Amino acid sequence: MDEIIRVEKIAKHYGSTEALSGVSFSVQQGEVIGLLGPNGAGKTTLMKILTGYLQPDQGQVFIDGIDILEHPSEVQSRVGYLPENAPMYPELTVQSYLRMIAELRQVDESKRDHLIASAVKAVKLEDKLVTPIGNLSKGYRQRVGIAQAILHRPKLLILDEPTNGLDPTQIVEVRKLIRSLAGESTVLLSTHILSEVEATCSRAIIIMNGKVRADARLEELSESSAAILSLESNISDLESVKAELKKLPDVTDIRHYSSQGREVIEIHTGSDRDICPELFKLAAKHNWPVTELRHTERTLETVFNELAREDVSQ
Repeated sequence: MDEIIRVEKIAKHYGSTEALSGVSFSVQQGEVIGLLGPNGAGKTTLMKILTGYLQPDQGQVFIDGIDILEHPSEVQSRVGYLPENAPMYPELTVQSYLRMIAELRQVDESKRDHLIASAVKAVKLEDKLVTPIGNLSKGYRQRVGIAQAILHRPKLLILDEPTNGLDPTQIVEVRKLIRSLAGESTVLLSTHILSEVEATCSRAIIIMNGKVRADARLEELSESSAAILSLESNISDLESVKAELKKLPDVTDIRHYSSQGREVIEIHTGSDRDICPELFKLAAKHNWPVTELRHTERTLETVFNELAREDVSQ
């Protein structure tokens, strides 16, 4: 599989503010990547560097194997970009706007009509071609923005908050559209909405305070070796239970809280093995009044919140 993006230890400062620090990652052809992070994390700065609008203070960026600092125009011909607030001309019709974009991108004149028609069909704008952009709903304007981004059939499609401001129906439609575009382009989707990534992407890169804090496929992020052991609240010696649990191999942390008349204990380990069978045997041996034994459910939100807490504590 071909490598579409390779970012090597890039950094970017705005005066004394460090927007990006030592950011590195790679993206393969055909992937749909969610670029996640809170507001001010550095996502937009990173996207502007990937599209050639900004230069990093240090590090290298390769798009489809081409150094963006040495050949920015060649890289930009391979990239489609939808900024959060895409610049449009409300007085232009959809068709006129896309023709203008095709000319600006220096699309071969013999191919323009075909490429415009393909982009319009992909985003389902056929019945809006002669409508002025200013008369379109927010959802349809987003479709126009995506159409201009895919018009030249880029290898890499970068979308910044593509569903921002849309109603629930429009959000579903745009998410479906993004998934369909993955067959033609590698997609990098920037957002601070966790459900957006879970619904659309196969992998997430989480950026906080200008640094990559996590980079993995969604199913890998959700994997957890921790277990939940719930006991009846009338257990006589909870401390002895915790002491026994800490003796188990690979146990790194024991967390306890009371909930709905039960004593709930989270057992975290330093390995990927399933600890539940050992917990069952231990509970049976000591006659603990078990009400529940299960793996913890780890979501993208859980991972994100864990990383955010770590950032605050550092």
